Amino acid sequence: MRFKEYLLELPSYRPPAGGGGPAPTVRLGANENPLGPSPRAVAAIREAAGGVNRYPDPGSWPLRGILAEHFDLQPEMVFCTNGSDEAILLLCDAFLGPGDDAVMGSCSFVSYVHRALASGGQLVRVPMRDHGLDLDAMADAVTGQTRVVFLCNPNNPTGTFVGADDVARFLDRVPQDALIVADEAYLDFADRPDVPDLIAEVRRGRPNLLVLRTFAKIYGLAGLRLGYAFGAPDLISYLDRVRPIFNVNALAQAAAPAALADAEHVARSRTHAAACRERFARELGALGLAPIPSVTNFIAFHAGDDAAVAAALAARGIAVNPLAGWGLPGYIRVTFGTDEENDQFFAALRDIVRPGAAGAS
Repeated sequence: MRFKEYLLELPSYRPPAGGGGPAPTVRLGANENPLGPSPRAVAAIREAAGGVNRYPDPGSWPLRGILAEHFDLQPEMVFCTNGSDEAILLLCDAFLGPGDDAVMGSCSFVSYVHRALASGGQLVRVPMRDHGLDLDAMADAVTGQTRVVFLCNPNNPTGTFVGADDVARFLDRVPQDALIVADEAYLDFADRPDVPDLIAEVRRGRPNLLVLRTFAKIYGLAGLRLGYAFGAPDLISYLDRVRPIFNVNALAQAAAPAALADAEHVARSRTHAAACRERFARELGALGLAPIPSVTNFIAFHAGDDAAVAAALAARGIAVNPLAGWGLPGYIRVTFGTDEENDQFFAALRDIVRPGAAGAS
């Protein structure tokens, strides 16, 4: 058989540190919602479960209509996928090939790296500024070979945020023959007055903007794998040409409208994340672990030997995400859990990082 050489050079997926040991009892490594899904969504899943012998709607068209109405768009501006990762895969397949470039921050969502390289494209990784995206430098990096620019805001894994004015200037600097992918998976957690309204940009007809959202984070439906995106009708129609039929399962299509309608659950999840951000920043700072200011449901902090600290936490049943492989050596990303889970995390972390302990920085 003849394998593609650029695919052979890619690493296959491996779980974060701690894989191969006992299953974690406290899962703080994947930015999941510790409050779980909306009870309305659970009820919708139960009601739909008896019909899973039938294929789902092949294009998620009823769901597209509901999302369009919710966000004041047209259905032809909406795209539904099997998680945001599938959207990233599809857009890379649609826009990247050998000789094409994708621009991204040097420490941003790792899926951009794998999907761009798997499509045969090349990565242009722009250094971060204070752990955040340097949008001026990213715009400077765009050339005639650039086909995709990834704007992860808030940024994963650093949790940092770029305000509306900076984003608006960036959008105007990127030429229209390059696709701007605005990944807003964590935007619902950002309690800031200067949050960019990129859906309004889509509504106004910006042709080269694709806004990614997800039901995995604040809506608590990570296990159902449901992402959605907004863009100009021509862009969405083009992406539909590479989308698999039946890519969004029936239970996800049933749960999403119920989750979207449960504003109380969303508000409760946002309030919990805000309280956790304050606690984690305070307690990590008191331990001298230099947390990066976050606007999300996770926080990254300097742990010294990130792999050793993550392994020590895993031995105590706590899963976190070391970030050396993401371009941020020495740092760990930890998701906010329930209050009880957070108590367990800090009790273990204090024991690990005390002077002389294994993995201490």
